[in-house]
Amino acid sequence: MKSQGEQPGRRELVLHALRDAREPMRIADLAQQLGLHANTVRFHLAALVARGQVEQVVAQPQSPGRPPQLFRIPSRMDPTGPRQYRLLAEVLVDALAASPAPEEQAADAGRAWGRRQAQGTPANSDAGSLSRLITLLDEVGFAPELRAQQSQIALRHCPFLELTERRTDVICAIHLGFMQGAMDEWDAPATVDQLTPFAEPDRCLAHLTPLGETT
Repeated sequence: MKSQGEQPGRRELVLHALRDAREPMRIADLAQQLGLHANTVRFHLAALVARGQVEQVVAQPQSPGRPPQLFRIPSRMDPTGPRQYRLLAEVLVDALAASPAPEEQAADAGRAWGRRQAQGTPANSDAGSLSRLITLLDEVGFAPELRAQQSQIALRHCPFLELTERRTDVICAIHLGFMQGAMDEWDAPATVDQLTPFAEPDRCLAHLTPLGETT
């Protein structure tokens, strides 16, 4: 973010000039308007086109020869604009928390998520299912650690840590459902029947149980 009084960079000047223009502009016209070399304008236009902030159009030929290259702002929202995914997550978590059965609905959402993520990675043996679950949890960002007795998985990182401060019950239910959904998708002989949040200062614990022994 620029401090107050700081001048915009050349790329921003090119972008602003195109935003203010009523029609697509040529490189030569942009260079003259901004007091820049044509090659400098061409360089920044290439970067803006690659980012989807500017598009190139071909002018209708008015005379023999190669038609000029024209550039304009696309008629769509800027794909590089700011994102507020955490705010969206907070809205959805608050909506789940306000439902009649927040943990149940959160777990259902987590199971659906887990099944989707697990599709295409079948595992038929207990060891195979457990190995794939560890891999899946690692890919999502949980930094899993299988305990020696293979009945617990320590989760050293929570990808939604900030949201647990608002609704631990909802977030942990989503995580538990995620693991259950994956194991269901693989038709695994075991499941994750419990998730203990912050069982240790820096770890949550997922408890594995063979099917038929769940409480």
